[in-house]
Amino acid sequence: MKQRLAGIRRWIRYKYTLLMRTKGGASRVAMGFAIGIAVEMFTLPTFGFAFLLIFPLVYVLKGNLPAALIGFVFGKIIYIPMAFLNAMVGGWILPHHFTLHIPFLYDWVNRVLSASLKLIVGGMINGTILGALLYFPIKISLEKYQEKRREKRRLRRGRLEEGRAE
Repeated sequence: MKQRLAGIRRWIRYKYTLLMRTKGGASRVAMGFAIGIAVEMFTLPTFGFAFLLIFPLVYVLKGNLPAALIGFVFGKIIYIPMAFLNAMVGGWILPHHFTLHIPFLYDWVNRVLSASLKLIVGGMINGTILGALLYFPIKISLEKYQEKRREKRRLRRGRLEEGRAE
C-alpha cells in the first residue's frame, strides 16, 4: 500500500513537472486552466454535456488540455458556493417572468429546465469572468516559476564551468 501511494505521488509530481515545463509556456497552461474553470461553471445544469466543449475550446484558443482538466476539477470544488451566484446573475439577465415551455414535456420538467437555464446563463457569465480573472495570476506565477528555474540552471552551469576551469 505504501509503495502504491509513493508511486501515485511520484506520478503526480512527474505530471506537475511536465505541466510546468510545457511547450508554449505559461500562457497555454493558464489558458487551459481558464477554459476548464469557465466550462465547469455551467456544466452541472447541462448534465455534463458542457464538458465536451473543453476539447474544441482548448484547440481553438490554444490552451493546454491537462491544465483545462485541472481547472475543470478545481471548478467542481468551488461550484456549490458559485451556484448561488450563478443563479443570482442568471436571474438578473433573464426576464423575471421567463419560463420555458416545451409542449411535449411534463410541467415539472419545464420548471426544472427554467431554473437550470438561470444557472446556465449565470454560469457562462461568471465562468468567463472567473476564467479571465484567474488567467493572469496563473500566467504570471508560472512565468516566475520558469524564470526561477532558468536562473537555477544558469547558476548550476556557471558552477560546473568554474569547476572545470580549475
